[in-house]
Amino acid sequence: MPRIRPAAAAAALLLLLTACSPADDASPEDAPATATAPLLSEHGLDGMSGKEMVDHLDRLGGADRPADLMASVRAEELVLGDGTDEITVELPAEEFYVSFAPYVEATHECYFHSLTSCQGELVEEDIEVTLTSSDGEVLVEETVTTFANGFAGYWLPRGFEGTLEVSHDGLTGQVPIATGAEDPTCITTLQLT
Repeated sequence: MPRIRPAAAAAALLLLLTACSPADDASPEDAPATATAPLLSEHGLDGMSGKEMVDHLDRLGGADRPADLMASVRAEELVLGDGTDEITVELPAEEFYVSFAPYVEATHECYFHSLTSCQGELVEEDIEVTLTSSDGEVLVEETVTTFANGFAGYWLPRGFEGTLEVSHDGLTGQVPIATGAEDPTCITTLQLT
């Protein structure tokens, strides 16, 4: 169930989330759970699970992205804020969301994926994705189209360690990937060469 945090914490979060989020050591505050969450209603997210919210928001681009909503994917929760209210929504216990933006020329620093402000270079481009575990098992091998924000995202098993490889237009790149509690939800270091 969503938790709403005090406005002061939300204002601080809004400053942190104005672009892709760097790593931070702050732990979430405990706040009383509420039965209603106007912030969700205002952005058409009412009735969605945390996973559905992530999937919906990560696919929005351009004018469809809500400029007044910050949405940050953490290892175990989605943090939503508008400068006044802040809500945390639990994500699936057995899955970890990783969004990545392969690039050729331009990237940005990111640790916690911002669903409403992160922007990658390769927008709506077909890429070949291979996810291989550290023991050699191929978890994903497919062609996908990057979202309007230049990212592609996957729900992976928690505790996964391996390699993410992406190819596009004859260029290839790979990076290590892991889905532990301290691992990033945003990968922007995958350069295609």
